Amino acid sequence: MRDMVEIGMGRTARRTYELDDIDIVPSRRTRSSKQVSLAWQLDAYRFEIPFLAHPTDALVSPKFAIELGKAGGLGVINGEGLWARHTDVDAKIQQLTEVAEKEGTEAAVALLQELHAAPMKADLLAAAVGEVRAAGVTTAVRVSPQNARALTPALVQAGIDLLVVHGTIISAEHVGDGEPLNLKTFIAELDVPVVAGGVSDHRTALHLMRTGAAGVIVGYGSMQGATTTNEVLGIGVPMATAIADAAAARRDYLDETGGRYVHVIADGETLTSGHIAKAIACGADAVMLGVPLAMAAETPGSGWYWPSAAAHPSVPRGAVLPYAIDEERVPLEQVLNGPSNDPFGSLNLVGGLRRSMAKAGYSDLKEFQKVGLNVR
Repeated sequence: MRDMVEIGMGRTARRTYELDDIDIVPSRRTRSSKQVSLAWQLDAYRFEIPFLAHPTDALVSPKFAIELGKAGGLGVINGEGLWARHTDVDAKIQQLTEVAEKEGTEAAVALLQELHAAPMKADLLAAAVGEVRAAGVTTAVRVSPQNARALTPALVQAGIDLLVVHGTIISAEHVGDGEPLNLKTFIAELDVPVVAGGVSDHRTALHLMRTGAAGVIVGYGSMQGATTTNEVLGIGVPMATAIADAAAARRDYLDETGGRYVHVIADGETLTSGHIAKAIACGADAVMLGVPLAMAAETPGSGWYWPSAAAHPSVPRGAVLPYAIDEERVPLEQVLNGPSNDPFGSLNLVGGLRRSMAKAGYSDLKEFQKVGLNVR
């Protein structure tokens, strides 16, 4: 039953919950963390850890996608980002971070918009895809609903394994200036699985599942000041509630289709291993990480982070902010698997999630989605 509250005469709103509003409640036997599996499978592709990297140039270069892939996760290249527009991306990112440090985030966003005004070049994007593919890891690229139809043929030809159709808010049909993008028709014509999002409610999640998407992204990457969609558009995603709603849509769709399972991927508020555990407990199969990965020395942003929406040409919805200065950056291996000297859960993300599941007595991700929860 929905928890509705009156916010004024004749106007009600639903009470919702963030990940920080809930706690996991162990109620079974405990087990050794060595007995816990974090593996999951999206279509034909198996991953040893349930982590995807947010598709931003701050995190995902072809080299970083390879490193995260070798570690068992999935790096998603921004198909409309700098790797598709410039040959000297490292130099462009260094220029961006220098401007952010000296002149502030508004000047950095202006430069980011300028860099994204350069035309996209299919050969540059194909080269990035080819580099990741040659390393033998799963290759994923993000496109926006507006550009999905134009960019996808070249990406498929380049050999992508997964396509991510990703916007701040997405629906089953995107109506733009040209022909509407009907995701159901679009996905049916492709030979590669599609992950689509973000969504924030049961109805939209169910609609996306009915398009044939292999996975649905919940949220819009809200991260500790970096994403400003709420400030700009007034749109917010309470992640605990949104994930639970999408998981309910997954159950409904499973019954509707007689067994087709669509994966739910949480994208927002997952700053620590505890947040990740709560997202899985609410019903997510995997999480899309932004800020937590900015600490990794292998990221091109050198400890700076900005979401992909920060580069929008007229309505940017993200800031360019520092999250780890040079001495704080550590290898990706340490971010994922430790050792950690941070008592707040920003390092050893895999170990924290594994231990949470073990303390609650669960041995795999799907079982952990049944764990008890309390509201604070």
